Amino acid sequence: MTGPVADPGRSPDPDSVPDPQRADPPAAAPRRPYDPEKGLRGVMSATLVLEAITVLLAIPVAANTGGGVGPVGVIVICALAVLLVAACGIVSRPYALQVILGLQVVMIGCWLITPPLGIMGIVFGAVWAIILWFRSEFRRRLAAGTLPGPPQPSGQ
Repeated sequence: MTGPVADPGRSPDPDSVPDPQRADPPAAAPRRPYDPEKGLRGVMSATLVLEAITVLLAIPVAANTGGGVGPVGVIVICALAVLLVAACGIVSRPYALQVILGLQVVMIGCWLITPPLGIMGIVFGAVWAIILWFRSEFRRRLAAGTLPGPPQPSGQ
């Protein structure tokens, strides 16, 4: 159903027609300050989520290799995966890198639970080393002025 039908012989209600002289200009949305490392934090969060998925996939591997893994090992693996996902929430904090690298050490230490998990810890440790190298290179180039600056608002 549609709204009331306008009578073709009547002029429109003056209150329903916008007056261009009376209209207030739309308020501009507040702009966030330019953050050049926003994309890098997205890569870090995505890596943490992929790492958590990989850690959870280690449960069936651990159960089927060697002597298997007991319930305590499964709890440790699940807790590690939860901590990796929770670390996504602190990626923008100044202490995030220490927490993430600490989780990498814990993951490598899980070699005692099942060697495949420790191997994955070494592989993801190498991934984090590459991410840190990218971050340092990005910061170096940004400081040197060889990267483009923030986008300028249109009309200026």
